[in-house]
Formats: sequence, structure tokens, C-alpha cells
Amino acid sequence: MNKQFQRVSIHGGHSGQFCLHASNTLEEIVQAYINEGFAWVGITEHMPPSEEAVIYPEERSAELDSAALQNRFREYIEHCRYLQHKYREKITLYVGMETESYAGCAKDIAALRQQYQPEYIVGSVHHLDTIALDYSREEYAWLAEHCGGMDAMYCRYFDDQYDMLTTIKPEVVGHFDLIRIFDGDYRKRLEKPAIQKRIVRNLDVIAQAGLILDYNLRALFKGAEEPYVSRNILEMALQRGISVVPGDDSHGVDGIGANIDEAMRGLRTLGFDSNWQRPCGSGRGGSCYS
Repeated sequence: MNKQFQRVSIHGGHSGQFCLHASNTLEEIVQAYINEGFAWVGITEHMPPSEEAVIYPEERSAELDSAALQNRFREYIEHCRYLQHKYREKITLYVGMETESYAGCAKDIAALRQQYQPEYIVGSVHHLDTIALDYSREEYAWLAEHCGGMDAMYCRYFDDQYDMLTTIKPEVVGHFDLIRIFDGDYRKRLEKPAIQKRIVRNLDVIAQAGLILDYNLRALFKGAEEPYVSRNILEMALQRGISVVPGDDSHGVDGIGANIDEAMRGLRTLGFDSNWQRPCGSGRGGSCYS
């Protein structure tokens, strides 16, 4: 373990107990973070959708509807609070949630904040027009065609992300450039003027609001060449004074801490503050704790 840096994850802890595309129980996940020497971790399970249209195919196959997912989310929060207390002497756990993006989701997120009081939320875009962009290559290709081409899809993604940032106002921005997930030419595409303009606009919103940018290492775990965010966008974030914090986005014990030490060294070398900013949200009285 690298002793120079405090190991943290701003966006992690998906478990097979509460997410069908993850593995292990949530307690096993927490225990693994402790064993790997993490100081604090945000547990950020997906919010339950109120619309049947944005339920993932795997959940439909398991015959889970919106009501069942709402119940599962309630169980997640209750169990996460239990583990937060049980392991409080060994690790600081922040109970959070990760957003979906669909028409009317802002109202749903506000209701979930009010009901469950999470410490913070991770604002992510996984769908465009209720079509999942990160589920499969085939669905990604179909989505590009639906949007009128790859460039148009990128523009639409960053426009939807802007709407999410300004309406939901998350504390953390999840995998900022996830739209590149199945695009082999993403580096060139991200430099195109229409797309670049939207990236700059969104980064300016993040900087002005003091949000944290998730340095999401899941991409590396799945074989990509660089995390979300890509290097050029990361440098623009640095220029704007945006806080960037590592997140392993773990979906099981095998992903916990993967590439974390290398990522922390890389962020420090670029000039980011390695005294990692904590996700202070409106839940539990509006403050983070040690």
C-alpha cells in the first residue's frame, strides 16, 4: 500500500446484494475496504427509478418493477446505516446514492433526499431518452443512430449532463465523460468544437458550484487506457480549481482498490490536492463527519 496518500473512494460500494450487475454482499464490500486500508468511502448505490422505461434489462429479466426497486433501495439505506455504525471505529462510511437521468428525475431525487437523508449524491447520466448508453455496445450503437450520429450523441449527453448539474445539484459528478465508453475515437471526438464547447460549459458549472469531480477508475478495471475523466478534460478541471477525488466504482470485492495508488500518484503529479475533499451534502444535518 502506498503510505503517502490516504486511500479513499468518492464513488464506490455497489454490491450484488442491491445491484444485479455487481457481486458480494454490502458487508463483504465494507470489510474489503477496511482490509485494503481505506480511510473513508462513499457507498453510492443506484437510485430506484420511478419510470419503468429506465429499468435495466437485467432487472426486467429478474421481474423487478419500480415498486420492487423502491423497496430494495429502502433496504439498502437501512443496511448501509447499520454498517456505518457497526464499523465506525474502523472506517468512515458516507451513505450516498447515484442518480439516473430521465424526465422528472429531479423531483424523484428531491423526494429521496428528503426521505432518506443521504450524506450526498453522485450525479451521473446513464440514459438518453431512456436508452442506456453504458449497458452494451449494441445499445450504444443504436443510441448513436437514434441521436443522429456519434457527434450528436456526445452533444446530447453533455447537454443532459448540464441539465442534471443545474437542476439536481449533486455534490459529486460521476464519470464525467462516460459517453466515450464504446468509442475508439473518443480522444479526437472530445476535441470537436461543438463537443468541446459543452465540456467547457459543464466544467465551469462544476467549478462555480464547488462540486467534486469523480476520478472514476472503473474504466481501467474494465481494460480502458485511462479513467473517466480523460487526461485533456482533467487538465481543464485543474485549471479551474475543481476538486478531483478518486473513486473505484467497485462492483464487487475484486474491484476494491484496483488502480487506486497509481491514480492517486498521477493526480498528485498533475498538481491536484491529495488532501481529498469529502462529500459534504444536505443529509444528516448538512455536514460531513470524521
